Amino acid sequence: MSETTGAGGQDPGRDQEAVSRFVERFAAELTDAGMPRMAARVYAALLASDSGVLTSAELAESLRISPAAVSGAVRYLTQVDMLGREREPGTRRDRYRLNADIWFEALTRRDQRLIRWEGVLRDGSATLGADSPAGLRIAETAEFIAFLQKEFEQVLERWREHRAKG
Repeated sequence: MSETTGAGGQDPGRDQEAVSRFVERFAAELTDAGMPRMAARVYAALLASDSGVLTSAELAESLRISPAAVSGAVRYLTQVDMLGREREPGTRRDRYRLNADIWFEALTRRDQRLIRWEGVLRDGSATLGADSPAGLRIAETAEFIAFLQKEFEQVLERWREHRAKG
């Protein structure tokens, strides 16, 4: 923590109540999308911290949750590669860091998943009969997945170009 930041690496002049509302609001959106609630809250708190790095104690304090809740949340987030764990220099405490380019990486993994889904769907269409109602429906789903995959590739390339321009 530097002299210009407060607890959790935040600017002490910032409206902490407004920050808390943002964290809870974004966490609720992540939860609605399928992320476990505590993991969503921890992720949102790290995202909202100026440093992007917090200790377990800082997370527990800022979110008003137990150390056990933090532990379960960071376990999930590290398993899905959204957080990295590092040792706080000079101590035995861990701190948690947001992984760089997490959304880009998530979309890249999603792209790889779409390729697998498309293959399974095409096999399913052939298995059910390409001219049967189920086969046609599954083939159309495979076409949609192929379309998404192509669009994701273009979006990711445009993102790389955008980032390179700074």
